[in-house]
Amino acid sequence: MIFKGEYIHQLIPQRPPIVMVDVVWSASETEAEAGLTVRQDNIFVDDGKLREAGLIEHIAQSAAAFAGCNNILSGEKPKLGFIGEIKDCCLSVLPEVGSELRTHVRLVTEIGGIRLISAEVRIGETIAATCLMKIFLKDD
Repeated sequence: MIFKGEYIHQLIPQRPPIVMVDVVWSASETEAEAGLTVRQDNIFVDDGKLREAGLIEHIAQSAAAFAGCNNILSGEKPKLGFIGEIKDCCLSVLPEVGSELRTHVRLVTEIGGIRLISAEVRIGETIAATCLMKIFLKDD
C-alpha cells in the first residue's frame, strides 16, 4: 500500500501548510513507514534546516497516517488524535532542506483509545530522531 500526494489527506486531518508527511510506503496492523522530503517552504524550516518542532510534528503525523491506514483497511474514517506524552526523545540531526526522511512507527500498545508508538526517523542510514509517543484518539 502506497499513499502519496492528495491521498495523504485521506489519512491525516492536517492540511497545507502544515502537512508533514508526503508518502506512506507501507502499513500493517502493527507498524508503518512514512516519509517527508524537507522543502524550503516548510513552515518548520529555519536557516535551511527542519527545526525540532518539525521533526516532532512529522513523527506525530506519521503515527496519524499509520492509524489512518488501519482505519481505512477496517472500513472506518480516520480519527483525530492528540499527543499526550513524548518520552525518551532523542533528536540527533536537524534535517537540511532536500533531505528525505524515512520514518518507521510501531504500535507498542493500545488501551482504550490511547496508543503508545515508537518512532525512528532516518535520513539515509543516519538516525535523526527517536521517541516514544502517547496519542489519544478521539471518538466520533
